[in-house]
Amino acid sequence: MGTYILKRLLLIIPTLFIILLINFVIVQIAPGGPVEQAIQQAESLQGINGNKAGGETAAVDSNYQGARGLSPEMVEEIKKQYGFDKPAHERFWQMLKGYLSFDFGTSFFKDKPVTQLIYEKFPVTISLGLWSTLLIYLVSIPLGIKKAKTHGLLFDKSTSLLLAIGYAVPTFVFGVLLIVFFAGGSYFQWFPLQGLVSENFAQLSPLGKVKDYFWHMALPLLTMVLGGFAGLTYLTKYSFMDELSKQYVLAARAKGLSENRVLYGHVFRNAMLIVIAGLPEALIGIFFVGNLFVEIIFNLDGIGLLGFEAITQRDYPVIFGTLFIFTLLGLVLRLISDVMYQIIDPRIDFETRGAK
Repeated sequence: MGTYILKRLLLIIPTLFIILLINFVIVQIAPGGPVEQAIQQAESLQGINGNKAGGETAAVDSNYQGARGLSPEMVEEIKKQYGFDKPAHERFWQMLKGYLSFDFGTSFFKDKPVTQLIYEKFPVTISLGLWSTLLIYLVSIPLGIKKAKTHGLLFDKSTSLLLAIGYAVPTFVFGVLLIVFFAGGSYFQWFPLQGLVSENFAQLSPLGKVKDYFWHMALPLLTMVLGGFAGLTYLTKYSFMDELSKQYVLAARAKGLSENRVLYGHVFRNAMLIVIAGLPEALIGIFFVGNLFVEIIFNLDGIGLLGFEAITQRDYPVIFGTLFIFTLLGLVLRLISDVMYQIIDPRIDFETRGAK
């Protein structure tokens, strides 16, 4: 197992390199970069239009369409400010050297180091991601097991409607509905509309801080649970149903073992393998995709919202910094998933199977 873990750790390096390279190329050819945005802002401040009075047009040797009203010196200064005075391959190499020491550069538009921005946003994203993942698994796994045991019966059929709604309705719709009904919309104002804590959080007692924190987290967490529990419940149910139909279960029952002993002593270990295999993808989806919508709806300033704003603003250091963090996290989580595979079922040996 040690050799396999070492191989996977070494594979993280070329994987990160390829992902960063592909995204670097994509953002370089995408229109509306930071230089173009800065040129447009400079033009608007100077009151410059694309065409001069009398039809005269300033000819500037630049690749940027918005640079027609600025002098070549000013355009070069703007390019130098954002580091675009250097060739693309040199900028990419400098970015990689900085990443070796987790130096992601400085945000173009927030004028702060990217590491500082990520550090400031991390508590919100971690709070949402960890608590929602825990709650989703606490709901989905027991519900999936119960549905597998009662397949075709009243409980299974009645909960299938609930799962269908949870699976079909987007997460942000649940968030909007909860705000309308319980956060000062048209009905009740039981929960706060935005923020992770109250303004007087520092003055509260320790117990008061805990209550205030979960009071603010209630609706965002409920939104994420409603939007994410259906898929895992279905996965758990059909994984257990597949195991319950196998020969070793029939043999265990023939020996006189109780249903709970069969289910949790034999079936559970095998059925949970596929659930564990999907954990890394579930975590990445919850931390980035799920968090993004929830952070926007409830005005929670986390990493998901930071990455979204960076994409719309073409803030390349923030884009690549958040991409690097999420990619590295995903690769590490997948490695942890494989290790948990072998812990749960020692029969699985990745080294002898030649897994990569």
